[in-house]
Amino acid sequence: MTTTLYLIRHGETDGGDTKRYHGSIDIPLSERGRRQIAEKGVVLMQHLAQGGKARYLSYLRDVHGIPGSPEESKTDAPGLSAVYCSNLGRAIQSAEILAEPHNLSPVCKEDLRERSFGLWEGMTFCEIREKYPDEFSAWAGNPLASSPSGGETTIEVRDRVIRAVDSILLDHAGQHVAVIAHGGVNRIILCHILGMPLENIFRIEQDYAALNIVEFWEKYPVMKLLNG
Repeated sequence: MTTTLYLIRHGETDGGDTKRYHGSIDIPLSERGRRQIAEKGVVLMQHLAQGGKARYLSYLRDVHGIPGSPEESKTDAPGLSAVYCSNLGRAIQSAEILAEPHNLSPVCKEDLRERSFGLWEGMTFCEIREKYPDEFSAWAGNPLASSPSGGETTIEVRDRVIRAVDSILLDHAGQHVAVIAHGGVNRIILCHILGMPLENIFRIEQDYAALNIVEFWEKYPVMKLLNG
């Protein structure tokens, strides 16, 4: 039984051409952001149309001794079963666009919201460097050991985000499910899935409307697409 996770970052936001930490500030998608998500929805539909068969299960079976035949790798449902999103507007808007062709209504989960950046929220990267040079340098160098002034720690974000994702995957075992969240949240989820140390979250890029596809074959997650 294969579970497929489509992990997507929301589209570009108003003023998205300037690098800024919005964090828990609610900000809408820009028109370009809406187009980005609509285009990514077409890609998602094309992927789903290819069917729910895990293409390389035979390789994992050979390497890890997973029992069963390739036919057993098919998912129980050929279409998208559910769409989940953060409770912030930019994620909700993105989820609504992606869910509409599937006749689904997005389910909001507060635990998927973006990290609170405390005193840095709403500030551009340049502004933070000027006002908090030492803190910003430490954060950029090791986001696990350092945190934004007054904001959440990486561990705090990880705990709530992974709790939410684990619950979603459990509820939709053997199905296709989409999660629409944020750059920082997605990086933490991907680090967890890939077994990467959280110190390395900035080694994973997540562009606006990035699509990541992960198939869970028994207990082995397989990355099919990263920052697509």
